[in-house]
This record gives sequence, C-alpha cells and structure tokens, in this order.
Amino acid sequence: MAERLKRAYSPSEVEGLKRKKLEFSGEWGRVFGEPEMCGVWFVWGASGNGKTSFVMQLCKELARFGKVVYDSLEEGVSQSMVNTIKRHGMTDVNRRFTLLDGEKIEDLEKRMSRPRSAQFWVIDSFQYTGFNASQYLDFVERHSKKLIIFVSQADGNKPKGRTAEGAMYDATQKIHIKGFRAYNNGRSGEIGDYFTIYTEGARKYWGDQRKEVDNEESNELNN
Repeated sequence: MAERLKRAYSPSEVEGLKRKKLEFSGEWGRVFGEPEMCGVWFVWGASGNGKTSFVMQLCKELARFGKVVYDSLEEGVSQSMVNTIKRHGMTDVNRRFTLLDGEKIEDLEKRMSRPRSAQFWVIDSFQYTGFNASQYLDFVERHSKKLIIFVSQADGNKPKGRTAEGAMYDATQKIHIKGFRAYNNGRSGEIGDYFTIYTEGARKYWGDQRKEVDNEESNELNN
C-alpha cells in the first residue's frame, strides 16, 4: 500500500485554520504572547539560575487552561523538589497538577495516549530521556496534539548535548534561563524579552550592568 501523504493547504485555508491558544495575560502575555496549546517548548539553563522555579511557575500558569503532568526524571520526588512545590504553592492547583517520580518514557507514553489525558507535559530533564534525534522526532510526532515542555541542562549558553541542541532549534518556544530571568528566544514575542523569575535574585545577578548585559544577551540570542 502506498504511503499516504499529508494534506496540502492553500494560503486561504491556512489563514482559516482554527488553533487553540493559551490566552496568557500580564507578564506571561507580554513575553510569550498567545502560543498554541500544542507543540514543543524547550527550556534550558545552568543550575542555580532559577530554571526549576520558572518551570514550576509555568506549570501553575498552564493549570489555568488544563491538566499538567510533570515527569521529574532527574530529581524525582526529592526534598529539593518538595521544597519547590511548597515555595510555589502548587497545592493551589492540586487537581490540575501531577508530579511523577522519574517515570520512564515508555510508561509516560502510555499515560499520554490515554483518552482525556492531560494537555500539558513537562519532561525534566531532556538528558535523562536517552533520546537520539530520531527518537525525539518520533516521540513528538506521536503526541503532536499535546504541549510538551522539555527542561534541559546547559553547556554554557547552549543546551547540553547535540540532540538537546537540535530539539531546542525544533521547538516552537525556546526559553533560556539566565540570572533568574527567562528569555524568550522562540517563534512568538520579541527576541530578548524576558520574564523575571525572582526579582531579588535577578537584581543581585545583573547588578549595575543591567543595560549593558541585557544588550549582550540580546545579541547572543540573535546569533
């Protein structure tokens, strides 16, 4: 049997396509706009820069729109993760947020494939999935109607590892965490816009060189 080709669209059909969007407001809307409720987001940054805190804040925001599942592959349900859950008041979204204790990808996929399963899936961290480039592409294709958020370790200002870097370029939202700021380097919003994760931490990190460093960061994101 011949392989079935995907449908081709005319420009008017493309414009007429209806897409479910996340109607972010406030700082979320300013930095990330109104992204689609499906696709891939990729978040990366060095340890100690507020990465986990940002992702937890994001989960809490996403819980306004549907159920969120966080697969903590790297930390599991460690004391550090427990502290993060408490610090961000995740019990406020108790019925819409679920934390998995390092569930393997094959078992996670079973959850994702269930009828009426959650819309939002966080996988932390990418390096613990064991994906190569082909496995990554197959995984996101199988779950293309979900919003999958990969959290990645960093090597300098880039994601750690060739496969992770490729996944970052593939993502619809690319979010670099640095100095308690989440920089939007994705396909919506203005490049260089940032979301402040922790005000005091950001102030201490960037200090008096704020304007100069922000310009440097913006240049990095454009390269």
